Amino acid sequence: MATIIEGKKVAAAIRKEVKEAVAELRDEGLCPKLAVVLVGDDLASVLYSRSIKKACGVAAVECELFKMPAESSEDEVIDLLRRLNIDDSIHGIMLELPLPPGMNKQKVLQAISPLKDVDGVHPINKGYILSNGVGLFPTTPQSCIEIMLRNGIEISGKHAVLVGRGETVGKPLIFMMLNQNATVTVCHTRTKDLPYHTRQADILISAVGKAGMVTADMVKPGAVVVDAGINSKPGGGICGDVDFINVEKVAGAISPVPGGVGSITTSLILKNIIKAIELQKNAKNCI
Repeated sequence: MATIIEGKKVAAAIRKEVKEAVAELRDEGLCPKLAVVLVGDDLASVLYSRSIKKACGVAAVECELFKMPAESSEDEVIDLLRRLNIDDSIHGIMLELPLPPGMNKQKVLQAISPLKDVDGVHPINKGYILSNGVGLFPTTPQSCIEIMLRNGIEISGKHAVLVGRGETVGKPLIFMMLNQNATVTVCHTRTKDLPYHTRQADILISAVGKAGMVTADMVKPGAVVVDAGINSKPGGGICGDVDFINVEKVAGAISPVPGGVGSITTSLILKNIIKAIELQKNAKNCI
């Protein structure tokens, strides 16, 4: 049976690091603060905003929610983001998605300062992933890396097969894994004979959003399986992309859903706020 690589212990360790960093910053007279921008009343976004605010409270990070009606214009949202960019009391900005229909998502996201972009959505931060530079990176692919490294799983030199090439997880994770010195194969909807490729993986990561897609016959015995998929279950609850019960019998290590990758993401938002503060300090010192 596979070793279960849970995310909760990893999340707790990251929160502890954040609390220590926040205490040091407060001793210096700096109070870390996150601005969460919510346009409209999408239920998932509302719930996520609440969870972020709760996590900030635990870590002694201030959090302010800026709620705008769904009827707000694109220019009004961009204007708010630009005001938050120049507000020195705000150290991180998170724009909840999806935006209301009719808004140009890329144009709005580009209005967020790359130095305050704790969700890692700005093109400049995406560029830093490609160049292995220093920036603010999206939390779900980061969580895939953290759950392995903090559980003692070696990535360097391993053959990693990623299933999924989405903008949020798959694409950034390709380069994050390369930056960890893995050999990376990417599979997607046009890949022929998917099981052939997945059975070559030392590390198999799925981020597709299709429940039970990864079955036991697709996994090399002893492989590490990281499930970054989130799917609703009939009758309530969530599950991942991996047929956990059967894959657990084949894999060497496996992350569960829930309790795996997803449980780390909120903690990494907090860590990105601390990182954003350092980047902002360095930027001021360069002026």
